[in-house]
Amino acid sequence: MVYVHNLTKRYGSLVAVENLSFQLDRGDVLGFLGPNGAGKTTTMRIITGYMPPTKGTVHIEGVDIFDDPIRAKKLIGYLPENPPLYNDMTVAEYLDFVADIKQVKRKEKKSKIFYVLEKCGLSEVRKRIIGHLSKGYRQRVGIAQALVNNPSVLVLDEPTIGLDPVQIIEIRDLIKSLSGERTVILSTHILPEVTMICSKVVIINEGKMVLEESLQNLSEGLRNSRELLLRVRQSGETVKEKIMSLKGVSGVRMGYSGEFIVTPSEGREIREDIVRIVIENDFGLLELRPLVNTLEEIFLKVISSEGS
Repeated sequence: MVYVHNLTKRYGSLVAVENLSFQLDRGDVLGFLGPNGAGKTTTMRIITGYMPPTKGTVHIEGVDIFDDPIRAKKLIGYLPENPPLYNDMTVAEYLDFVADIKQVKRKEKKSKIFYVLEKCGLSEVRKRIIGHLSKGYRQRVGIAQALVNNPSVLVLDEPTIGLDPVQIIEIRDLIKSLSGERTVILSTHILPEVTMICSKVVIINEGKMVLEESLQNLSEGLRNSRELLLRVRQSGETVKEKIMSLKGVSGVRMGYSGEFIVTPSEGREIREDIVRIVIENDFGLLELRPLVNTLEEIFLKVISSEGS
């Protein structure tokens, strides 16, 4: 359905994406994750044909996005981080305009616009000026324009950014309702959204893939993790070296500022020793607990592994 192979994008000496490959089947919902600047938006722009790669290929239902872009783009719906809306148009006028741009057949246009208005909860505001709508409704219009050509692949870049909690839940439920027959690629910084919506996760860091796995396999693989999450006020190599000096510690990886993932040796209980050395060195103990199986901590683990 979606085949990405050895995708690379360079800007002079800067490598934004490097040899990225993954494959999605019909009905897959991919959570595409990474820190700021990891290359997520660049990758999504290349997949949707808005930007050429330096090298690599993308196929949408067997169609090469670069060799046959018009045919491939008819299969894609794309919501960029900043939706391409015309604020002086009504919702209905805008969707009619987008349908023409996407070459929706005249005899099908009315029914497809009616469908996306209903699906995205826009029927009651179809005659309102887009610029007068709330942020949540504008996001719905952005999703509607991505859907108006009835694409088999839907690419959503930060669809809930800037929304309030109620709006986030509404957009999240809408995205869930759009999966099934479609393949969905979802980029987001809100990791709980991925566990609620997605079936598969790809995490990239500094343009490179660091993890590709189904959520089910991730859960099963980390269920019996022995690792500990340590949070202290200080950070850096000094803290890492002190923890590594303890007997029974087989490894320490640094995460975000003041966070460390500590791996005990098999069968060793090291929590009291960690507390003691943190207090003796006045590192400022904030938290020490088992590394439980959440997507946030999977994300922390693979990102810190790259940097260790």
